[in-house]
Amino acid sequence: MKKFLFVSIIALLGIFSMNAEKGEKALGVQFDYASKHSMVGLGLNFQYEFINNVRIEPEFIYYFKNEGIDAFNVNLNFNYLIRTSSKFAIYPLAGFSFARVTPEGFDGVNRFGANIGLGSEYSLNDHFAFYVEQRFQILKDMNQSVTCLGLKYKF
Repeated sequence: MKKFLFVSIIALLGIFSMNAEKGEKALGVQFDYASKHSMVGLGLNFQYEFINNVRIEPEFIYYFKNEGIDAFNVNLNFNYLIRTSSKFAIYPLAGFSFARVTPEGFDGVNRFGANIGLGSEYSLNDHFAFYVEQRFQILKDMNQSVTCLGLKYKF
């Protein structure tokens, strides 16, 4: 299952980058904290601004095992950029989420849901930006808050 999801994300990234002739693209790496099981994770995302100030962001987050629980998220978020200066932007985000949580010794639980939140980013230079996001994931029996701190490379 993990291999299938990983290959699917890579395929999505390839499709978006092949079709992206205009607009900013970026690849990001992030640290994540999920409140439901107090889990720390590492995420990877791709961003493509397909319309001025609107971008799509497929994302994969792997959460490190904590108290016998293993988990990952696959998200597809949309951001609306509000640029307050040439280096700083804030953005509301909304999207879809798939979560898999596997307690040790039990079958995993799959949940589909939604994300809603707010993010900000600061451009360090033409190619790198630091970003912070706070989102709420609405998942059956697993609602949680997720905090992301990341660095992205723009190309």
